Amino acid sequence: MDTNGAGEPAQATNPDPALLAMNANMPANASLEHLNGHAQMFDPSFSNIPLPDNGMQSGLFATLPQQSIPADEVALYDRQIRLWGMQVQEKLRQANVLLIGMKGLGAEIAKNLVLAGIGILTILDHEVVAEEDLGTQFFVDETQIGRNRAEAALPELQKLNPRVQLYIDPNPVVLKDPVYFQSFDIVIATDLMTDVITLVNMSCRQFNRKFYAAATHGMYGYIFADLGIHQFMVEKPQSNKRAKAGDMETSTRCVLSVDSETESDKVTDMITYRETYTLFQLANMSPLPSRDKSTRRKLTRISPLLSCMRALFDFQTQSEGRLPGPNRVDLELFTKLAKQKHIELELPEETLRAEFLRSFLQNLGSEISPVVAFLGGFLAQDVINVLGQKEPPLQNFLLFDGEDFAATQYSLHPHNDDAVSMMSTNGLPMMPGTMPAADPIPVA
Repeated sequence: MDTNGAGEPAQATNPDPALLAMNANMPANASLEHLNGHAQMFDPSFSNIPLPDNGMQSGLFATLPQQSIPADEVALYDRQIRLWGMQVQEKLRQANVLLIGMKGLGAEIAKNLVLAGIGILTILDHEVVAEEDLGTQFFVDETQIGRNRAEAALPELQKLNPRVQLYIDPNPVVLKDPVYFQSFDIVIATDLMTDVITLVNMSCRQFNRKFYAAATHGMYGYIFADLGIHQFMVEKPQSNKRAKAGDMETSTRCVLSVDSETESDKVTDMITYRETYTLFQLANMSPLPSRDKSTRRKLTRISPLLSCMRALFDFQTQSEGRLPGPNRVDLELFTKLAKQKHIELELPEETLRAEFLRSFLQNLGSEISPVVAFLGGFLAQDVINVLGQKEPPLQNFLLFDGEDFAATQYSLHPHNDDAVSMMSTNGLPMMPGTMPAADPIPVA
């Protein structure tokens, strides 16, 4: 079995009796009033997968004893401890994260996690440093061209925080057995082709591990999160309309419990939520939420970047993982896919402009420092929030358009009937079929 050199892998945990009891008490046919107008999302990809204790997917938090942070570390992390508290810092200190890919985006994520004091970080990358890496990968220089990217970056990364345990794995991710990912609490995949993202995501689901995927293409980029079933707490000033256990705030977010505390005549509610996620492959086949399609004005505000990203994912699946090249065949195929995705999302035809398609295609395969810095910082912060269980996490796609400097979050999940039809008999998602191509949109 593959290991990351960081000890024995954590074991999958059993279902939390409290969560099961709460589910049992939920009415079988809950009214819209009871669900606050939201129907609870059913995700069949959870079939036959044990739920974790306390809403956390990893056994690490349940099996490792809580340790006091030494005084020198408290002094080192003083400013961030003031921000998110000692308990969150302790969870960071015990976390074991796998980062796949060490290009510019991976370097930004690694930098932020190491500076935050993550416990163990393993970097998996089988590629070598190339000249184009020097523009955004600030841990390497021209003398390291030809060396493995993870190995080349390790010394400078370690200097940022000697307290973090760093490991490298120079082997291709496609050679890893699913059990390899069981060793980690969170897996972050950067700059992978679509089919590999799907396989890694499914492997993480098999062992209840949290998963992120991200990539940048010049001025554009995305972050995807599949956290399985994630539990977190939010503190809010008590209001007249209080949340109660069993409330559905959205189709994916359920209130588990509500506690309160009083300090200086101010009452604060501490609300514990359970958030449910969807596999990468299912999310890419899912419609927009009805709230985003309720008016034509809302539809016109949906970025065509969503259609283009979905078209890119399909193009890679059909073209052995490569990006569209500067040739007529690739351009026609990509524009057909983009128009098809735009229609599937029920978006107005006029919002998918030839100018945007041209810009997106021209940016493919490149990295720009400000874009990787923004997305790398956002993803690392979300990882910290997830580990600390103190803030709402990303749900579930973030698209960044550097031309408009807009970062938009989309919650993409299958409808109940759609989800069942997308699944194979063993409870794992099937590869999406190729839809009939529509007429191309001119890009010249």
